[in-house]
Amino acid sequence: MSASTSSGTDLDPAVAARLQRTPDGLVAAVVQQHDTGEVLMLGWMDDRALALTLSTGRATYWSRSRQELWRKGDTSGHVQHVRSVALDCDGDALLVRVDQTGPACHTGTRTCFDGRDLGARDVVTQATSGGAAGGGSGGATGGGGA
Repeated sequence: MSASTSSGTDLDPAVAARLQRTPDGLVAAVVQQHDTGEVLMLGWMDDRALALTLSTGRATYWSRSRQELWRKGDTSGHVQHVRSVALDCDGDALLVRVDQTGPACHTGTRTCFDGRDLGARDVVTQATSGGAAGGGSGGATGGGGA
């Protein structure tokens, strides 16, 4: 995809001013299926990718490995039709709600997180079933902060 031949490559200055970018000019984009809330993937956007996403309705990302823009689905056919884009409270992450066609992950799984659980403890379930985890609120001594 050649961004220079696409319309909408300039990000609205009011939107650009709200972004808190990484040192290499990127913002994390959490991608979620619009109707189920399922988290599909994490991508990265520069200003041009965000402008194209907002203006075309197709999710466009910056590939950190290839150092180029890529529009989801142009090669695979697994298109992401954008329903909404929101900026988080700190301005350093986007929530892109999409209608995903086919798998979201390049490995062929529905999401980039399928089958990749790291086995974290379920503290809430342990606490409510009488486990040793305590109340889960953190209190004065326990790291309940964000």
